[in-house]
Amino acid sequence: MALDKLEAMRAFCRIVELGSFGKAADALGVAKTTVSGQIQALEARLGVTLLHRSTRRVSPSPDGLRYY
Repeated sequence: MALDKLEAMRAFCRIVELGSFGKAADALGVAKTTVSGQIQALEARLGVTLLHRSTRRVSPSPDGLRYY
């Protein structure tokens, strides 16, 4: 369980740094769906929205910036 949380935190940081789920997934060597699931689980665990998502862009929410 702790390793899953650590991997989700790593994925979140890469998304913020690279600005994309796809680029973060490539950098981490995992599928985009894996990264997406990790972020959804992390947000559910924390009870906050960490990322604002659109079809073209991903950006951290105010809570996401604090978490980063």
